[in-house]
Amino acid sequence: MFLFLKCITLRFWVFLAVVLALAFLGFLLGVLVSRHAGGVSLLGVPEGSASPTSGHSPARDAPGIVSINAVRPDAPELARLQRAGVGVRTMEFINPDQLDVEALIRGVGEARSDRPLPVEIWYPATGEGQGSLYEVTGRDGNPLTLRGSARRDAPADYSRGPFPLVILSHGYPGSRFLLSHFGEFLAGIGYVVVSIDHTGSTYTDQGSFAGTLRNRPLDQNFVLHEVDRLSREGAGTFLEGLVDPERTGIIGYSMGGYGVLNALGAGLSDAVLEADFAPPGALQDRLASFPGYSETVDPRVRAAVVIAPWGVQVGLWDAPALEKIRVPLFFMAGTADSVSGYDEGPRAAFLGTRGTSRYLLSYEQAGHAVAAPFSVPAEVWAGRSGFGHYADPLWDTLQMNNIAHHFVAAFFGEILKGDPSMARFLRHRSGQEETRELQLPRGTRLEFLREGEEG
Repeated sequence: MFLFLKCITLRFWVFLAVVLALAFLGFLLGVLVSRHAGGVSLLGVPEGSASPTSGHSPARDAPGIVSINAVRPDAPELARLQRAGVGVRTMEFINPDQLDVEALIRGVGEARSDRPLPVEIWYPATGEGQGSLYEVTGRDGNPLTLRGSARRDAPADYSRGPFPLVILSHGYPGSRFLLSHFGEFLAGIGYVVVSIDHTGSTYTDQGSFAGTLRNRPLDQNFVLHEVDRLSREGAGTFLEGLVDPERTGIIGYSMGGYGVLNALGAGLSDAVLEADFAPPGALQDRLASFPGYSETVDPRVRAAVVIAPWGVQVGLWDAPALEKIRVPLFFMAGTADSVSGYDEGPRAAFLGTRGTSRYLLSYEQAGHAVAAPFSVPAEVWAGRSGFGHYADPLWDTLQMNNIAHHFVAAFFGEILKGDPSMARFLRHRSGQEETRELQLPRGTRLEFLREGEEG
């Protein structure tokens, strides 16, 4: 009898152990399924969520392809403008007989070569259809996929043209797609946008820093000249009659911002020649003191947006050089930028460009990846390197982009399109008009100084 009871007890405990084991396995399976579906973790936080201090929205960005034409519901007014159809095409411009800085550094002497510049062109288009997928290269040199609303090789809309020209200039390194959200947005509201792959400064062919210093302003000027040539009557290209180069704006980010300042009249200081990044013969003709430098400034550039420009914080310009710029400027910067600085960098440039009217839009506590890069690609959310190249620790990248779109639309709209109604988005009303507070997105600060004014 005792043996029988012992056997029954043993079977009970074995049965109980099996039940508990199966229950535990079921629990683990449920957790795994929940995680795969983007459910809730053991801590009650959605899996893949950013930290409570981060502005990113992985639930929007991570699962699928990044949309460069996305607009947040809380975006400022002009970022939500109804956009017309957009087309996109790829071309390659060749700037002949250019100084080869890489050869100069290798000791070959003043070797010269043709300089290829691939460009992406967004433009107002007719017809309807599905937008494009962009197969691009990321910061780590590997492929990325972006989604946009532009249609590849769509027929251009000549009926509303010619349109103002906007040139986009990326950072070091970068690509012509880094600022592609500006391309689609601006083309959708009536601009032709040309974004440059700066040879020797991209993710796939990054060369010396000296090469970027020399070529960045030259590339910007050459692209303007080439678009002008291709848009003239009889040129036989799709740009003919579509673009008005006499109304040109430039958007430059980081080293692109450096290039804008140098291209618009801020010649480099002679002290630059003593820097270890300036090999003899590479930068002399970009100096303020170089005879004929001022003649390289192109009067067709009527306005420029300068985002987190590099160089002011290391003394590339002295005060008289910055004062030479006569083109209206719109600076954008993060107050916690560890690359270009803030007070000693973009803000110093804003205060120092007293020869023109200028704005400074500050994103509080944002870093160097401010307003310009597209949102973090899904491939990077999945674990690839380069997160900090696209993302800011506090701000949502899409939010920064939408804010930038709003102010760029107002700034270029007032100057390049001559629309006086855009002023209400940029400055306080005063004088005979009713004074009102300028409505700014939370976390931003906008300053305006007229020509000759000091902050």
